[in-house]
Amino acid sequence: QVQLVESGGGLVQAGGSLRLSCAASGRTFSMYTIAWFRQAPGKAREFVAASWRGGSTFYADSVLGRFTISRDSAKNTVYLYLNSLKPEDTAVYYCAATSRPTHVPFDYGSWGQGTQVTVSS
Repeated sequence: QVQLVESGGGLVQAGGSLRLSCAASGRTFSMYTIAWFRQAPGKAREFVAASWRGGSTFYADSVLGRFTISRDSAKNTVYLYLNSLKPEDTAVYYCAATSRPTHVPFDYGSWGQGTQVTVSS
């Protein structure tokens, strides 16, 4: 299993930017697909973006063109850059790891504790 710790959340005005970090430890980092999910109050957890173990990236339509996921293998860290933020992006953001190229939360076995992102209008 890989252990994950998120950081970088906070309060930002609409149109602003944030960078979230997901630091991984444990098994070989490059073997895993690392993804970001988010969960707003009263809503189901939803996929945001993923960095496949082979290097490709995949985004939810709602964030395509605004969010960017990147992987720094030397630091065992995956970043999520959030730009042009909207109030509807407000949620707890989680990073997760799996050995498969999937965007389904059920397929991810390792999860971080989450970091709050709040976007004010």
